[in-house]
Amino acid sequence: MNESTVNTIPSPLRWTLVAMACAVAAGCASVEPVALTQQDMQAQQQKDGVNLRKDVAPISGPLTLDEAMARALKYNLDRRSKQMEEALALGQLDVNKYDMLPKVMAQAGYSRRDTQRFTGTTQYGQPVPGSFAPSQTSSSSEAAHYTSDLGLTWSLVDFGMGYYGAKQQGDRFMIAGEKRRKAMHLLMQDVRTAYWRSASAQLLKADVQKTIRLAEEALDDSRKAATERVRNPLEPLRYQRQLLENMRLLESIDQELSSAQVDLASLINAPLGQTIQIATTDLKNIGNEINQVPVQKLEEVALLKNADLREQHYNGRIAREETRRTLVRMFPNLSFNYGAKYDTDNYLLNRNWNEAGVQMSFNLMNLFTGPAQMKLAEAGVALADQRRMATQLSVLTQVHLSRLAVINTRSQFERADAIYTTDSKISEIMRNRQSVQAQSKLDLVSTETSAILSLLRRYQALAQVQVAESRLVATLGIEPQIGSTGELSLKELTEQLGKAQAPWAQLSAEALQPAPAPASATAKVASVVTNNSVANTSAASSSAPVTGVSASISAPSKGKW
Repeated sequence: MNESTVNTIPSPLRWTLVAMACAVAAGCASVEPVALTQQDMQAQQQKDGVNLRKDVAPISGPLTLDEAMARALKYNLDRRSKQMEEALALGQLDVNKYDMLPKVMAQAGYSRRDTQRFTGTTQYGQPVPGSFAPSQTSSSSEAAHYTSDLGLTWSLVDFGMGYYGAKQQGDRFMIAGEKRRKAMHLLMQDVRTAYWRSASAQLLKADVQKTIRLAEEALDDSRKAATERVRNPLEPLRYQRQLLENMRLLESIDQELSSAQVDLASLINAPLGQTIQIATTDLKNIGNEINQVPVQKLEEVALLKNADLREQHYNGRIAREETRRTLVRMFPNLSFNYGAKYDTDNYLLNRNWNEAGVQMSFNLMNLFTGPAQMKLAEAGVALADQRRMATQLSVLTQVHLSRLAVINTRSQFERADAIYTTDSKISEIMRNRQSVQAQSKLDLVSTETSAILSLLRRYQALAQVQVAESRLVATLGIEPQIGSTGELSLKELTEQLGKAQAPWAQLSAEALQPAPAPASATAKVASVVTNNSVANTSAASSSAPVTGVSASISAPSKGKW
């Protein structure tokens, strides 16, 4: 195609061909998938490694339980994720608030025709001629001109939808806060478990290794004696089997305790290979104040503060707001608009002008779909109510089960402590006998293994007591009164957690408080009778004996979070 042929193509067709060529070129463009390279992975891992330990204070000295929980609340990555989710929900709430504002639109444009826009005119009632004479044509706009306008539009339906949408997002923000509370309770339970496992590993590891070496020496001696064949061959084999069984038990204990440090380091965001020294001064029992709190008081607190139940209440509010959104969506839409416009067309006498309008619109299909939409929204409300009631029953069940778990685990701890006390005395006697060659190594290994196992079960039972109490606290939805973990330093947060006492004494005092006296004389008499009954109950409970734990642990404390 030569130049003369190109020049013969009409101008509109020429521009059409150019546009089609651009569209075809854009359609042929493809994006190939790009796999991550090893360099990209290594670079990202280095950045993540730096951010992982960013602003994390190193552990200096023995780690107390309060500091471990403070580190978990401040540095745990899963907790940070929950906090970010809550912040994201708050940001979404701020964004949804703008949906209630009018829409302000600014536009600018450019229009160009390749030919001048002429129109023909005829007299009224005359037929339209096949062509117009030049005197019968006129033009009312330029071939090229610029336009701009600034307009404001406000819709009543959009305002209603935005209003109820913002209320729903506010409830979702509150749900994110409840999920953060629940995650905090679960985190504190996990920290307690990992801390006590680490404490057990620190106290038992040396004894376990020592007993394993003693068992290996006894096993070697037995095998050497078996080769001499001075005894019945069945006796050495039985002896060796008992040694091997004890060694297997000791090795299983060692393997179980070996992962405790890794679990604790992961929860408090410490280097996984770091050896964490546990402060042994924290190895003490909790008090028995929970037995003095009536079950009715525990149920009352749980129904008010449990995170799962509060979340279902918010879900119910969201479902009810959705019914209102559905109702607003079916209303006729009333919209207002106002705008300032400008046009460079020289044919216009007024290039600047303001424009305002009111519009009413209604989707006639809402007459048919409206009942179905409302029925669906009401079904969502019924489902939310049913879930809330099911959660309420589940929470009450958890309160009773958690309370029983605290009582049962305390009883198991007392039994495990008594067993350990007995085994430790037996082990001491066996060591004294073995020192004067009055006892075989097998008996010593067996008694040492039993003592180690009893001590392990003692600390496991003690950990289960505190974990059971933490689970009950989580079910009640009570958390320690501390400041913002982001604003407090690690030392300040540790001190606040150390001062925070378990809520049982306060709940017991609230349960014993008399109800306010009514105005009528009859109600006053009833109040006096009730107060006397409560006082008698308090006196009876205070005079009842309370079983304590063995004094070999330490004096019972009031209990901490």
